[in-house]
Amino acid sequence: MADLLMGLDLGTSGVKALLLNPAGSVVASASAEYPLYHPQPGWAEQHPADWWAGTVAAIRACLERAAPAGYAPADVRGLAISGQMHGAVLLDAADAVLRPAIIWADQRTGAECDEITRIVGQERLIDLVSNPALPGFTAPKLLWVRNHEPAVWAQVRHVLLPKDWLRYRLTGTMAQEISDAAGTCLLDVTQGTWSAAVLAALDLAPDLFPPIVGSAVVAGTLTAAAAAATGLPVGLPIAGGGADNACAAVGAGIVQPGQALISIGTSGVVLAYSATPSVDRSGPIPRAHTFNHAVPDAWYLMGVTQGAGLSLRWVRDQLGALEQGQAAATGRDAYAVLTDEAADIPPGSAGLLFLPYLQGERTPILDGQARGGWIGLTAAHTRAHLVRAVLEGVAFSLRDCLGVLQASGVAVTEIRATGGGMRSPLWREIVAAVCGEPLVPLATEEGPALGAALLAGVAVGSYPDIPAACAQVVRLAAPTVPEVTAMARYADLYPLYQGLYPALRVTMHALS
Repeated sequence: MADLLMGLDLGTSGVKALLLNPAGSVVASASAEYPLYHPQPGWAEQHPADWWAGTVAAIRACLERAAPAGYAPADVRGLAISGQMHGAVLLDAADAVLRPAIIWADQRTGAECDEITRIVGQERLIDLVSNPALPGFTAPKLLWVRNHEPAVWAQVRHVLLPKDWLRYRLTGTMAQEISDAAGTCLLDVTQGTWSAAVLAALDLAPDLFPPIVGSAVVAGTLTAAAAAATGLPVGLPIAGGGADNACAAVGAGIVQPGQALISIGTSGVVLAYSATPSVDRSGPIPRAHTFNHAVPDAWYLMGVTQGAGLSLRWVRDQLGALEQGQAAATGRDAYAVLTDEAADIPPGSAGLLFLPYLQGERTPILDGQARGGWIGLTAAHTRAHLVRAVLEGVAFSLRDCLGVLQASGVAVTEIRATGGGMRSPLWREIVAAVCGEPLVPLATEEGPALGAALLAGVAVGSYPDIPAACAQVVRLAAPTVPEVTAMARYADLYPLYQGLYPALRVTMHALS
């Protein structure tokens, strides 16, 4: 049989394993879920042990699903991991995990962000790492642990990002991959090295952080213990991999200037390729992130909606219990039940707006204390209105992100659509109409796991480089074109949406 490439996507809701034939066909895939914990409002944590258990289960299930087609574990030639960004996995001298990982969605570190900005200086920090200190980033999480859990901090000997910790579990080798390290607020994004100046200013020992490796180079090989756990062959080459957004970009073919991506996963992302490490200067501080791409010597600008798919998941969990029961009984997806209801509601949700700030917000307001909610509720509104307003509120937030990228001077000539939320034709239509731009979905939606598999392929020589891999594998579907009437309605509502945060900011902060 042909050689296979495996991509893993370590997400917030679960982990996905995918097997790819280098010619471009997906042989098998499998997923495993794990919990997300909120010990206090605004906090978000996960247990790395859950990531490992989910990864083992997903890999084994994926291999089992490939077996009927004649594939064996020995056919897997390379593996790479995509992972949720910004998390902090803290290890002691024995490389044991010291506490639950504080993940990207956590918003507890406002005081630590202020501390970083005060110590380093706002402009100097941006000059050094291309980004301001934000609650989601890794650096303020480390200061929070040092400030609030000194007994834990005294034991910390290594800091790893989520997918880099998972690669360590597989290979026994510690390394920090460049596109993920860019989201720590500790990396010199221009040079691709840890910023000695920021580490020194924050009194963080350089040896806490492992060496930087590229995305599409071999960073280690599978140990005997990991092979026994997963069923994969001992010595399997494992590439650096990439941050989830960088891998999503690779999996969608966003590897050339002019290309952009809108993704709806747990968070929402608007990402545009950049040939230079340009920084958003459209406001007093950058409202979009500048990160290293998985493509060597390339970057991307990115705006983030913290609570995109998270908002719909909250509705499903809190308001859709019956639908979850029906889905279990009939095999129908609970999200589909809810969005089918929403499809019957005209654009604008009868004057109901939703702020998707369930985990604070990044672009464009950079406010960890922002709070979400429906505005404009009346007795005439139904649950279907509530759901549609959530879909529209997330779309308005994504338009905020797109507007920041456009204001910063990034040229966007094509927008591709990816992520679980974009599989919904209704949500895709709403986003296209709100943004006033056609969206080009992928013919096969496999997300960051596909990008990771392509990185593995480049690392082991299945493809000459990342653009060539994308040209061979990525296929597009027919574009979703904005509907004229809906686009006009959303153009009227968008300024009202934009006015809500300034009007409610003081109240939000008081409540938080």
